Amino acid sequence: SYPLTRVKHLYLWLFFQVKGKPKPKYYGTVSPYPNFNASSDASVLQSAIESKGVDEDVIISVLVKRSNEQRQKIKAVYEASTGERLDEALRGALRSDLEDVSLALLMTPAHFDAYQLRQSTKGWGTHEDVLVEILATRSNQEIREIKRVFKEEYEKDLEEVMQDETSGDFTTALLAMLKANKDENTEVNTGMARKDAEILFEAGENTSGIDVSAFINILTTRSGPQLSKTFQQYACVSDITLPKALNMELKGDIEDCLIDIEQLSEHRRALFSQGHGTCEDTLTRVIVGRSEVDLKKIVEEYRAMYDISLQEHILVRRNTY
Repeated sequence: SYPLTRVKHLYLWLFFQVKGKPKPKYYGTVSPYPNFNASSDASVLQSAIESKGVDEDVIISVLVKRSNEQRQKIKAVYEASTGERLDEALRGALRSDLEDVSLALLMTPAHFDAYQLRQSTKGWGTHEDVLVEILATRSNQEIREIKRVFKEEYEKDLEEVMQDETSGDFTTALLAMLKANKDENTEVNTGMARKDAEILFEAGENTSGIDVSAFINILTTRSGPQLSKTFQQYACVSDITLPKALNMELKGDIEDCLIDIEQLSEHRRALFSQGHGTCEDTLTRVIVGRSEVDLKKIVEEYRAMYDISLQEHILVRRNTY
């Protein structure tokens, strides 16, 4: 693993942006840098990359103090002024975890998600939890943009990849999420929630076998608040919770998928706090991917769950390497 000081500082810088003055109701930890100058930053990065030994502290300081939109402008100016892509320059100058995180920071959110989906569906085995985590927590517009970028980058439709790399009802659920037709209305319809709860009960517990399509349809097309109300209503028609019912009725990837969707709709930040995948991959995916969304809330959730701050845990964990 990469030496403690560099990657540790990069992660912690992303956390410590919380000390700034974000706009009300903004739960990210990275905000646009004031008095931003893309030309100046590009020049600073070029000097840091070309300096003897590579000035990693300067690279980290610039990347984590700029918003994603600002980093995209730096990339454009860097290439225009040097004739070399910034990500390629950093790939040649850095290594290991620091390289991975720095390159992730240079991707747009859609490119980063597309990259994560590609990594989760190539090689031996598929990281099903990561697929669900991304697709179940992105807006319709974000999913459409991810699909566009995926096609552009990998010359294959994301739907085609999902069909090739997964199977059965799990594939059906993923394709349903990729349709990007989830109701995004934040208002809750209690009548619909009650009806959906009854449909789910009849499709699962109250029949021989299970109608998986009913579960997929409801869990992939309703908004998070609407699903939360549905789960409350489910308790009125059944003696057990919906996750327990799913656990009893389903097996394999589709069980994990639908349970993850249920949990993400009600406890999204708690699930992000737990993460999926290997430790370094999870840290990069969550910290980079949520730094301008809700990382502040995830950090708070992590402390509540584990009685230690995520920052402290990273320090303790890396000091053992």
